[in-house]
Amino acid sequence: MWLVTGATGHIGNVLVRKLLERGEKVRALILPDECRDSIQGLDVETVRGNVLDLESVFASLQGVKGIFHLAGMISIMPGLNPFIHKVNVDGTKNILRAAMEKGIRKLIYTSSIHAIQRVEGGVIDESLPYDANNPYGAYDRSKAEATLEVLNAAHAGLEAVVACPTGVIGPYDFRGSMMGTVIHGAAAKPTLYVDGAYDFVDVRDVAGGLISAAENGKRGESYILSGSRISVRYLLETVREITGRNFFQMKIPFDLAKFAALFTPAYYRLAHATPRFTPYSLEVLRSNSNISHAKATRELGYRPRSTHESIADTVKWFFENRKK
Repeated sequence: MWLVTGATGHIGNVLVRKLLERGEKVRALILPDECRDSIQGLDVETVRGNVLDLESVFASLQGVKGIFHLAGMISIMPGLNPFIHKVNVDGTKNILRAAMEKGIRKLIYTSSIHAIQRVEGGVIDESLPYDANNPYGAYDRSKAEATLEVLNAAHAGLEAVVACPTGVIGPYDFRGSMMGTVIHGAAAKPTLYVDGAYDFVDVRDVAGGLISAAENGKRGESYILSGSRISVRYLLETVREITGRNFFQMKIPFDLAKFAALFTPAYYRLAHATPRFTPYSLEVLRSNSNISHAKATRELGYRPRSTHESIADTVKWFFENRKK
């Protein structure tokens, strides 16, 4: 049996589906008040617990052969956030401690491309270090620190492997991820956008890459699970092509967007709204996104599908499963 933390998230629920399709037994560690819509109806054992509660982590590992650790907090808001560090770093430490004491055979940790040191030019690959002093955001630093903890555990003997996805898109996006919301919005209404580009990867390919990492990944190694670099404009035009709906789209000048983004975090906090447009998200769209998955292809057999297919399937899923 596999334990999956973060099983109700976008990557998590797709991973659960793929594991079940392969005939694997799956146990999901679920927060007591967590929405389970994304795994509703799936033949998965659920146990209540929290990665911050070491006792519940130990209990969840009874009879488990391996762990896919995906549970964590994502944030694109500026400033310090101690809770992000607590969940992403301390929660991972709890998983590692329990795994080592229980003699778990395999642990696959889902890190992030943002945990890797930023470089302005050249190719981003696994030769670059993880940067726990990353100046761009609390999320990035927490994922880097947590990843280093996983690698230390691997050095101490735990069969641990790290996977670093890029920008994830695709179907089964029950909670409406940031890019999923952009795609859904572009398919349903006029859109304002800031041009830029990034590497986007299909959630199904990431889930498949995680399984391949469990089967073929080498202890203490990291694997980037990327897709293709595309511009925001290409993404929106592809949505328009797929839907046949020619909604109005207007590009906001980047300098204007950068100025406005100085004030949006305060709005999101006051309105208790999900952040979409912040200095961090703008920085990502202008950052180096020349990202290589050559190592994952070579060692894991990882071959991501076309971005066009991913966008098309995402649009179809949203229209079939969410209110317009």
